[in-house]
Amino acid sequence: MSPAPLISADELAARIDHCLLVDCRHDLAAPDAGAAAYAERHLPSAFFLHQDHDLAGACTGRNGRHPLPDRDALRRRLEALGLVPGRLLVAYDAQGGVFAARLWWLARWLGHAEAAVLDGGVAAWQAAGYPLTQAVPTPQPGTLPAREPLAQTIDADGVLAQLGNAARLMVDARAPERYRGEVEPLDPVAGHIPGAVNRPFQQNLRPDGRFKPAEVLRQEFSALLAGRAPAAVINQCGSGVSACHNLLAMEAAGLGGSLLYPGSWSEWCADPARPVATGEQA
Repeated sequence: MSPAPLISADELAARIDHCLLVDCRHDLAAPDAGAAAYAERHLPSAFFLHQDHDLAGACTGRNGRHPLPDRDALRRRLEALGLVPGRLLVAYDAQGGVFAARLWWLARWLGHAEAAVLDGGVAAWQAAGYPLTQAVPTPQPGTLPAREPLAQTIDADGVLAQLGNAARLMVDARAPERYRGEVEPLDPVAGHIPGAVNRPFQQNLRPDGRFKPAEVLRQEFSALLAGRAPAAVINQCGSGVSACHNLLAMEAAGLGGSLLYPGSWSEWCADPARPVATGEQA
């Protein structure tokens, strides 16, 4: 059985010497901000991985803004930091878990079940009275064998083939105004994939930046699924990052098993032959 996908500050503090801790702070508008924040202060023993370079592959202009990294390259990167079977990987950020959730999902994609996100991130750690540091840890490389994925994906052709299939549910994690096509600060085309419903990832959080209780998330997502199984759900967003936040929330709610469309809107809208919808969901 996989461990809980969320870990509290107190739980992490008690286990920190036995975890691989990764700082995933990032800013889409300022790509160097995460590394700068890490250099200033970070959680003790934490390493830093960059959302654009370590947790994504090369962009071609047709595969989205954060295509999946090469699986073997990511596996080697994590084992070089000390990830081994059975060791808990804990990701954190300062943005409500949206970037940390990407690493949580990627670990599961590698077949590593022992992964979690620090609930509430840096703010929760500090609020609990725990320190930050400037010390950079020395890696203790391990061996992380290749395994079958524990997380599944669907590509653009697969999504296209599912359009109009009422048995499927596509969930878009972007802000409502981006979903409706009123604004688009990051991609060249505004709108959403036809048939997608909007569940902004921020709806998973309490005002203090921690995730809502599991029973609340279960009620909310069950209402959204309207009788569908989690495996019928395709999660997407702008570039396959914030969609992982909904995947994590569903996992925390006991509704695991849905798919990620990694290319998401940034890949979808790169092909003018693919249909685009705007406005409120039907």
